[in-house]
Amino acid sequence: MVIRPFGDSALLVEVAALADVLDLHARLAGTRPAGVVDLVPAARTVLAHVDPAVLPLATARAWITGTDAAPRVPADAAPAPDEVEVPVVYDGADLAETASLLGLSTEQLVARHLAARWTVAFTGFAPGFGYLVSEDWDLDVPRRATPRTRVPSGAVALAGRFSGAYPRDTPGGWQLIGTTDAPLFEPGAPEPVLLRPGTRVRFRRAVAATVARTSRPAAPAGPVAFRVTDPGALTTVQDAGRPGRLADGVARSGAADQPAFAAANRLVGNPVGAAVLEIALGGFRAVAERDLWIAATGAWAPIRVGGRDVDPYRPVQWLAGAELTIGIARAGIRVVLAVRGGIAASDALGSAATDTLAGIGAEPLRAGEEVATADAARHPVPPIDSWPWTPPPDVLVVDVAAGPRADWFTPAARQGFLDTRWIVDARADRVGIRLDGPPLERTADAAARELPSEGMLPGAVQVPPDGRPVILGPDGPVTGGYPVIAVVTAAGRAALAQARPGSHLLLRSASPRL
Repeated sequence: MVIRPFGDSALLVEVAALADVLDLHARLAGTRPAGVVDLVPAARTVLAHVDPAVLPLATARAWITGTDAAPRVPADAAPAPDEVEVPVVYDGADLAETASLLGLSTEQLVARHLAARWTVAFTGFAPGFGYLVSEDWDLDVPRRATPRTRVPSGAVALAGRFSGAYPRDTPGGWQLIGTTDAPLFEPGAPEPVLLRPGTRVRFRRAVAATVARTSRPAAPAGPVAFRVTDPGALTTVQDAGRPGRLADGVARSGAADQPAFAAANRLVGNPVGAAVLEIALGGFRAVAERDLWIAATGAWAPIRVGGRDVDPYRPVQWLAGAELTIGIARAGIRVVLAVRGGIAASDALGSAATDTLAGIGAEPLRAGEEVATADAARHPVPPIDSWPWTPPPDVLVVDVAAGPRADWFTPAARQGFLDTRWIVDARADRVGIRLDGPPLERTADAAARELPSEGMLPGAVQVPPDGRPVILGPDGPVTGGYPVIAVVTAAGRAALAQARPGSHLLLRSASPRL
């Protein structure tokens, strides 16, 4: 077992094989102390994400080491895992071709798939997508040479030694062998994910399947606050996010700029975590249906209420019938708009946040949409706030801590990572930020290897084969197969939330290991 640092709030525990992952994950889950936010199993690793204020990393490391040294629990003494039955119609577009590649008839392949006793090893790629393994399955299925741009929801598929089922329409390169109508992922259900790590699975042959499409929840009825006349480029509902769901394939999401989010709610007397609007680039217009108190924080954009200029980072009264306009952001990229009482939005997995990658939460706002307030508990509106606000700078200095795979890169690449003045690429959103600059070279040994999927966190700096870093955002994937050279600190992630295409970025080491 090897324990590697993953930024300032997580440890990546590497073991020899997938069977060891299942055993380690079960033992860590069974001895989980306070302060553990997530335990994320993957192909060869378990990611332990902690709250350092409750469980310091040194203490977490000692816990993991002690758990590994403890005697193994005999299989017949362990609690029986959950078992589910998944009906499958074997009508997949790739069934005949896959069987031929393996030297089998279609019926032989189907029979092998039905006879195997499967276990969910880990999840990832999309919420509720389980990677299933079986000791009864020794077939190695090649992925498609060209991935599909759309794999339909409910598709049952094979890749490598894994089987899986797609909970929603997504791109994918697995071989499609069938269809299921099993409820793989239902955000509003008490148990939203059917195939969780450790669950035993048996496939059952079915005659027909009608796949139910998961729809996003409608906003709850409530007192209408304002009507949107122009949502700008992208306006979403955000709050503190969905911690503790990574093992189910669900990202934390939530407000990208957490300090701006906290300040906006405080300014209008909202409780911590009340839902707000996150407005990308500005260009937002709305008309109040009743008297409101609002505050705008984050990016620097001109703000007008009823035709008069108002300041950011201050509570402002917005009277019924008046128009609010938030112009194009001049510095930074995301404006946070808080309304006294909080924005009303349906709960999805304990949060109102819109996850733009997974499709969880409310749809982005549209012109003509009415927005209600949640009527959350209210506190006095502060007449003066001491928040030290300044416009986001054009050159961002961002602290990074050690990543688990820094040793995959040459010493010159690690130094260049810190010395380069990176430029934020146009492909920057809530999922991730691509950086333009000199490619980072892997060591000769690493260049000849592929990295099995590992758990990921917001702020992870992945380096694809082209050598140009990608920093994962709040809606980023929860597992990935690119090596992580470093991890952006919490303060650094807040700064990155205001990084706009063309911005310059300097990375500064906050760890002696980097």
